[in-house]
Amino acid sequence: MNPSMSGFNTGSENKSYNIDILKWLGGKAPVEEERDNRDEEAGRTEYHLDNRPIEPEKKRFTGPSLFKWAIFLILILYTLVSYFHAPILKSAGSYLVVKHSLKKADLIVCLLGGPVVRGLEAADLYKMGLAPYIFIGREELPDGIEALNERGVRFPESKALLIRMLEKLGVPGSACLTSDNFADSTMGEAKVIGDFVREKGFRSLIIVTSPTHTRRAWLTFENVLEKDDVEVMMAPSRHTTFKPDDWWKTRKYAKEVIFEYQKLIYYTLKYFW
Repeated sequence: MNPSMSGFNTGSENKSYNIDILKWLGGKAPVEEERDNRDEEAGRTEYHLDNRPIEPEKKRFTGPSLFKWAIFLILILYTLVSYFHAPILKSAGSYLVVKHSLKKADLIVCLLGGPVVRGLEAADLYKMGLAPYIFIGREELPDGIEALNERGVRFPESKALLIRMLEKLGVPGSACLTSDNFADSTMGEAKVIGDFVREKGFRSLIIVTSPTHTRRAWLTFENVLEKDDVEVMMAPSRHTTFKPDDWWKTRKYAKEVIFEYQKLIYYTLKYFW
């Protein structure tokens, strides 16, 4: 036998035998171990790749989720309004009412609209000696008045009716002042009175009107008389059942407050800015 060949074969057999022994003992053959090492390296590489920070996906609000949020917010708002509605409504009513401490003035101004409520207060202030005169504005004439006059029917103007009522309440006709200029709004009335006050040289006014109208009237007269040295004092009429504490319980005053806020917003945007 060729010694070299015999040795070669013996080495191969020993190697194979060693591999079988390692497998039987639970170990790993060199080739398998090398392969496992490669797998482990690959696994480590893959592990590092998977270990990178994962950015959270951006959540998008879908239709159902937006609807749920809207319902939730509505319920919260309803709960707050239900619980705090009385203080909120009281504040809304109180804000509209402006009342100043009155002192003697040159002129009492009885604003147009609500002649009974406002006329009674004007007469009371006059008899208290707070001013020597009462100014009564002139409302625009109703449509068809010319045709009515042509047919010989006289239709009394609102200022004539108010002056007559004041006279019955103890105010002499000589104390009732008026103007020939018409006014169709609070701003128009303030401009007419502003011209009258400048002409007469009056320096102080007491404005009589309905309680809910006092805020807008005060802002309007302050705006018109801003450049004139004229003091404006507000006197809400006491001859009314309006109360800031429960106005929303009466349909009449609920409509009045809502309507007044609409006008106040309009005046603020048009005149006060």
